[in-house]
Amino acid sequence: MADSLDIAAVTRLTGLTARALRFYEARGLVEPLRTASGRRHYDAAALERLNLILSLKKAGLTLAQIQRLTANRRIDLHGLITAQLDHLEAQARRISDAQALLVSVKSRIDHGEPIDAETFCSLIRHEQQDTTTMSQDQWKAVTDRYFTPEEQAEWAEKMGGVDPTFDNDAYAAQWKELGDAIKAALPMDPASETAAGFVQRWFDLLKPFTQVATPAMWTGTMKMYDDMPNWPAKADPGFDAEVWAFMKEATAARMLAGDAVAIPGYDPKGGAA
Repeated sequence: MADSLDIAAVTRLTGLTARALRFYEARGLVEPLRTASGRRHYDAAALERLNLILSLKKAGLTLAQIQRLTANRRIDLHGLITAQLDHLEAQARRISDAQALLVSVKSRIDHGEPIDAETFCSLIRHEQQDTTTMSQDQWKAVTDRYFTPEEQAEWAEKMGGVDPTFDNDAYAAQWKELGDAIKAALPMDPASETAAGFVQRWFDLLKPFTQVATPAMWTGTMKMYDDMPNWPAKADPGFDAEVWAFMKEATAARMLAGDAVAIPGYDPKGGAA
């Protein structure tokens, strides 16, 4: 293995830790050579692969996205890049908002205003309320594009039957948690047991809406989410276009296996059958 490097040399060359290299190997991202004693060695192809991984990570892609992109499988690269740009823009906005808040509070302290922990927390809560208002405005921009005023009125009427104690903030947090869990698990076989578990959790979360929505309302909703990359505002449902596309595949696989879903007439390929 004269033309290869051992793991210590690769860590010096790339800046990666030995633990990271072993993790990439376990995820199937890189395949080092092995000596007779089982020690890892990296040839030119493996080093090129590692440099590719590092480049994609600098672009902000997750390991799951990198794995899908480098697995020689068909992938919607435009959709992936669009979703990643949306994610980075949202992340940049959160960082910018946090910086603006901290700069504002620091300026008040610099001018002698007494800011204690309680006041600081109050300012943060006020900022969160402003963010919630902005999020509502973003969702209105999206729904105005995909639903007529009459259809929105029907949604409002139907949703009037939802439990009055329904907590929207807690519900949004559940979608974010589930969306992040699915994203971290990708790539994944849509017909796997893990995917089936995610489908079950997905439809469990949908229950407040499946109990009141009509097939026509679901058709419109499906079309709206299918067009996520073209939304007029950066509304955040808790998952991105990649997760949405995967869940449609996983739901179709579950239905093909004979499992029922919670929406009568539901067709993951087109909304309502």
